[in-house]
Amino acid sequence: MAYSRAAAIGFWTLLRRETGRFLVLWRQTVLPPILSSILYVLIFGYSLGSRIREIDGFAYTEFILPGLAMMGVMNAAYANSSSSLFMAKREYYLNDILIAPISYWETVLAFMAGAMLRGILVGLVILATGFVLADLPWAHPGYVAVFLALVSALLACLGLLMGMWAQSWDNIMLIVNFVITPLVFLGGVFYSIDMLPPFWKTLSHFNPLFYMINGIRYGVLGVEDASPLFSLLLTTVLTALAFAGTVALFRSGYRLKA
Repeated sequence: MAYSRAAAIGFWTLLRRETGRFLVLWRQTVLPPILSSILYVLIFGYSLGSRIREIDGFAYTEFILPGLAMMGVMNAAYANSSSSLFMAKREYYLNDILIAPISYWETVLAFMAGAMLRGILVGLVILATGFVLADLPWAHPGYVAVFLALVSALLACLGLLMGMWAQSWDNIMLIVNFVITPLVFLGGVFYSIDMLPPFWKTLSHFNPLFYMINGIRYGVLGVEDASPLFSLLLTTVLTALAFAGTVALFRSGYRLKA
């Protein structure tokens, strides 16, 4: 009983730290991705929107907003967990966390939950902004909630994995610049894959981020380029694998010392 109480205190303390970390610096952690999404809407939405009138029965601006929200979720969740763990290693206070009476999976969960909160907050604010800028129907809110949670959890785990592996800030940005950003832009944020030639349309189905963008677009607009159920199952499996892998590496102590 004493250990359980101590573990609970440790978990909630770490979670409060991870949450407070980005809330205190909200001008740097929450506001920039929201402003970026608004700029995407103004630049791409209204410039290309004059040429691409509608996609799947929705105005171009309405069509791209769910994808922009998901892009904000991914970047925010990844940035929070990766930078937090990297700084914990660099400033040597990760050792204090590791010797605290808290299990490895609870430690990972606390880091992950803080990143999830940041990602979900960014995504919800972008969607709320979308309701002001466009007439979004909010077709399946349950799908929206589940995909926001799963995708933010997945990217939070990827951030922790990179935070463990990274030896410099350049390493942290490696996966963002060469994996996440290209796959997001090729995942149908600004277009429907039905607009692509057959080869590129087929190739898009091998992009896991396409299914995440497809899932939230189905939740908001009710339209899909792939099966929403398959998108949900794939995202769930990837998230579970990423969490299990992160806990396993924490338990092994992989690069947890600077």
